[in-house]
Amino acid sequence: MPDTADLAPIDAPLFDMLMEQVSAFGSTGDGGVDRPVLTDAHKAARDWLCAELKQRGYTVLIDSIGNVFGRLDLAGDGAPLVMVGSHLDSQPKGGRFDGAYGVIAGVVAIESWRNHCAQNGITPRCNYVVADWMNEEGARFQPSLLGSSVFSGALTRDFALSRKDRDGASVGAELTRTGYMGHDEAPRPDCYIEVHIEGDSHMERSGAKIAPFVRHWGAVKLRIEVDGKQNHTGPTPMEDRQDALLGAAYIIAEVRALADQAQDTLYTSVARVDVTPNSPNVVPGKAVLFAELRAPEPDTLTAAEAALRAALPELARRAFVTAKVVGVDIRPAGKFDTRLVALAEQAADRFALPRMRLDTIAGHDAVALNAILPSLVLAVPSVNGVIHRNDEYTSPEDLKAGAGVVLDMIRRIDQAGGCLDTAAGAK
Repeated sequence: MPDTADLAPIDAPLFDMLMEQVSAFGSTGDGGVDRPVLTDAHKAARDWLCAELKQRGYTVLIDSIGNVFGRLDLAGDGAPLVMVGSHLDSQPKGGRFDGAYGVIAGVVAIESWRNHCAQNGITPRCNYVVADWMNEEGARFQPSLLGSSVFSGALTRDFALSRKDRDGASVGAELTRTGYMGHDEAPRPDCYIEVHIEGDSHMERSGAKIAPFVRHWGAVKLRIEVDGKQNHTGPTPMEDRQDALLGAAYIIAEVRALADQAQDTLYTSVARVDVTPNSPNVVPGKAVLFAELRAPEPDTLTAAEAALRAALPELARRAFVTAKVVGVDIRPAGKFDTRLVALAEQAADRFALPRMRLDTIAGHDAVALNAILPSLVLAVPSVNGVIHRNDEYTSPEDLKAGAGVVLDMIRRIDQAGGCLDTAAGAK
């Protein structure tokens, strides 16, 4: 039986209401959402979030890269600051839980704790902030984790503002257009907690309901340009063709082969190819590939990148084209804060929720923040492991269980006066 002493209950009706409302923005009508960053649908979702936060007494702050923060000072100046959150942008035709769930769970956890304190005469010892990070997904602007990486200092603001989408619109221009080019100083928390759907089926198969991620895999993301010669697909002799897309195909196959040849765990993909001029009657003159290499070990990534670079000249020669790497984004592997892992596990135990530990292969904003402050992502099950798709689904019970664990984590951090060592050792 769970130990229910001093447990603050999650506000389930509030969670249901907010989750339903946020899912309406960019709804595709089939359970999913289409809300890429800084589109009109994304702006509408952020406008709604800001209005909700202001109505509840939060101070809304927007920093100079478009991250949105809702700050609630319950303990006065100088008190420790606990941040929770995630992101409201989605993949094109993505799922309604990825990202948005973490933002809503954060709001509800803080609201539930505030109400519990008021009803039980508890004086909070921490202040709180909800974060909605800009461009976590990286679907429209690359790289991903853009807002949180500027926040952490891993990327410069000028670099982030200059990123452009396929149509040539820049992050800076779109922040201005949508009204989210802010000027507020970003809050600096003492720790960061993010809850997310798993996006794999490990938890579902094992029966686990809560899984703190203990490690985050590293990633190397390469932009490769293949240059050929534009020509007619009809009269141009086959032996005279310099087909950039054919060269790209050879490279894509090689990227896949790297995973099979790796001695350690390596995940690879080429999930986007921009072809010019992209006409059925024209031999492509240029192709740009977005290749990804992901692994838990730095040496594996280094070896895979070196092997791909070494293979490019021969692969290009086979199609009578040239190929070169024109951009590289690197996200180092690392470990999340062990004290926050312990807090998540202790909270799960209090609610008698089966748990397990996992790595995260995907990137999260907590990965960027983990470089500068104690951070954690914890997961709840995703049915059939689906993510980034309209049928992405997690049951209401599992969603609320994850929010409840976040609530219990902030409760115990608060009661420890913000000291993670004390909180992790408390009962």
